[in-house]
Amino acid sequence: MSDNLDQYKSAYDASFAYEFDNNIILNWYPERILRESKKSQSLLELGVGHGYSSYKFSEFFSDHDVVDGSPAVIERFRDRFPDCKATIHEAYFENFNPGKQYDLIVMGFVLEHVEDPGGILRRFRQFLKPGGRCFVAVPNGETLHRRFGRAANLLSDYFALTKADLALGHRRVYSLETLREEMEKAGYIVEGTEGIFLKPLTTNQLLSLDLDEAITRAMCEVGVDYPELCAGLLMKARAP
Repeated sequence: MSDNLDQYKSAYDASFAYEFDNNIILNWYPERILRESKKSQSLLELGVGHGYSSYKFSEFFSDHDVVDGSPAVIERFRDRFPDCKATIHEAYFENFNPGKQYDLIVMGFVLEHVEDPGGILRRFRQFLKPGGRCFVAVPNGETLHRRFGRAANLLSDYFALTKADLALGHRRVYSLETLREEMEKAGYIVEGTEGIFLKPLTTNQLLSLDLDEAITRAMCEVGVDYPELCAGLLMKARAP
């Protein structure tokens, strides 16, 4: 299984065609989580990924564990962020047992990759303290630019996987409804959802505009209140 995970490591390099999106989205959603968190809380994070969130969280939380099943991705992260204070565990989500419970669990763009997202949600709920919070970020199949593509007859299905999805190893994308349903079936109490990056055009179209950073940040700020139109969804839930 490690070979299957490592084959997607090129999608985590700066040369990846959709690094523009990654840089915006993966720096934004950790900021939103940190606004609602306390330094004294314990955090378990699923997936190292590009490393943006893990590094940000490690600078804030003193008790921060990260689990990832790809040795190559972990090695890349350690090379890029050698001073990261988080404890990184090399293990598959399906097998990992931290031996304790946490105040917070973050699944940042993880559920679209795994074979059984419902099973992962149920498994990790047991590692949340009573009343502990879970933050889940996923790609939104009904994002504004996909809606435009569908209306222009350029896209036949909101939930069809794109080249970028396949390059990243995505098995699915979500909608507000499907994500909420999955969370509630797994036993979480959903508190709310906000949008991540209100993206009106394709990545290549946005790059051609050479937008100022203030504009792309404004797309994130405005998108908070319009999750159904954003590139990503950030759902907030808690354990009973």
